[in-house]
Parts: sequence; C-alpha cells; structure tokens
Amino acid sequence: MGFFLETLFGGLMVGMLYALVALGFVLIFKASGVFNFAQGAMVLFAALAMARLAEWLPKWLGFESLILANVLAFIGAALCMVVVAWLVEHLALRRLVNQEGITLLMATLGIANVLDGAGQLIFGSSTYKIDIGMPKDPMFVLDSVFQGGLLLNREDLYAALAAATLVALLTLFFQKTRTGRALRAVADDHQAAQSIGIPLSRIWVVVWSIGGIVALVAGVIWGSKLGVQYSISLVALKAFPVVILGGLTSVPGAILGGLVIGAGEKLSEIYLGPLLGGGIEAWFAYVLALAVLLVRPQGLFGDKIIDRV
Repeated sequence: MGFFLETLFGGLMVGMLYALVALGFVLIFKASGVFNFAQGAMVLFAALAMARLAEWLPKWLGFESLILANVLAFIGAALCMVVVAWLVEHLALRRLVNQEGITLLMATLGIANVLDGAGQLIFGSSTYKIDIGMPKDPMFVLDSVFQGGLLLNREDLYAALAAATLVALLTLFFQKTRTGRALRAVADDHQAAQSIGIPLSRIWVVVWSIGGIVALVAGVIWGSKLGVQYSISLVALKAFPVVILGGLTSVPGAILGGLVIGAGEKLSEIYLGPLLGGGIEAWFAYVLALAVLLVRPQGLFGDKIIDRV
C-alpha cells in the first residue's frame, strides 16, 4: 500500500505541472477562440528569459544575492511575456479577426517558430540552469502509518504547491475582478461583449499576458528540475491530452485532466509495464485522450457544441 501511495502522489505532483501548461491553452482558447500551438514555445522562451536574466543581472547591477537575482529575473521575464503578448495581438491577432479557425491555428504555429528563433537569438541555445532554491532531497512522511514512511520528492511537492497556488489565484482573478469578469464575458460571446463596450484587443493582450505568466511559472519549475533546454517545449505535448481530457473551455477540467494523466501514467508504468512492456508512460496520455474523444468529443468538462439550423 505504501509503494502504491508513493507512486500515486508522485504522479499527482507531476500532473499538477501538466495542468499548469494545459491551463495556458484553456485560458487563451476561452478568451480568443484560438488553440495556441505556441504555448510550448512560450514556456521555453519564458524559461530562457528567467535563466539568462538571473545570470546577467548580478553582473550588470553589481550584487551577489541569489534571491534578489531570481526575484528581479522573474519580474523581467514576466515583462518579456507581456511584451510578447502585446506583439502577438498587434502583429497577428488584430489582423486575423473573424478569420477561419484554421487560419488562426496556423498563425500560432508561426508564432511558435518565431519564439523559438527569437529565444536562440536573444538568449542563446545552450543548456542553462535555473536555481530558485527548491530542495532536491527526498523526505519521509506518515512514518506512524506505514513502516518506514512514504518517500516523497521535496522538489516535486513544492512545485505542485506553487502550481496549485497559481491556479487558486487565477480562479480568484476570474471570479472576483472586473477584468476577470470581462474575460469570461468575451469567452461566452465575442460579439455580445463588444456590444457592451468590452474592447477585444485589450482583452486579448491581457489573456495572452496571463498565458505568458502561466508559461513562465511552468518554465521556471521545469527548468529547475531539468535545466533550460529546447526539449522543454516538448512538455507542451503532454498538455494536449490533458486539454482533450478535461475540455478546451474548462479550467477545472485542465486541473483534473492533469492529475488524472499524471497519476495514470505513473501507475500504469509500474503496474502494467511488466505485462505490456516498458514505455507506457510515453503513450498512456494519448491513448486515454483518444478513448475520451471517442465517447465524449468535448472532453469531460468541455461545453457541448450545438449547431442550430
């Protein structure tokens, strides 16, 4: 039982990180109707900005504090993502209003390639380190319940708590603030929102900025765990089945989808791996998403699309 719980908790903590990346997809799709294939590139670009600014700022400003360097680098990287959001809206989205969905989809693929190239041009193409002080040593919990306790990765636990905190803050933002309510109005009906004076251009900049901040947090966490390298953008591939499972328009669905896939792939690798062979963790999420699509195409929590003639 103890080993099962260790595996389950490890999967749930990884699932929170998947959910964090998937959240960027959901937020942008809800407000603009664009499935943002550039989300993975945004995660990479944000992580590169954080890593390089944390390296450059102490040299430029003449200080040695790691905490101050990380705080200033995070603020600087967040501002970079706001600038990226502004450029995306002004150079791409504004000119593609009312275009076909496939046109917007191709635009996000172009944005992804531009961000990949810009990241290499501005920040370099080596592997970089992000050190935000998260402890990497494991810890034992529930010693009194299980013999020897449960072994948990402390870094994964802190990363999951950070992801959960960001999700809670975003939920409060969308429910309690005027801008959050405007974003929800735009998500429900673009034309109705425009008719009552909500400016779509400003809303799109805001939502892409929020998507950029979410990408930054995800990039910092993954960069701290794996180092900042160009394979980080592939993390977004795991967010696709999460979004499909939870639903393109559901924030709770993205969270639950991430937890289900994170736990499912870990448990299947351990318990089904000996029967089916290794590598289950690599394809489990996609098989599960395909199974959900066959039964419920809009996902578990997505809005069902009804076409009236």
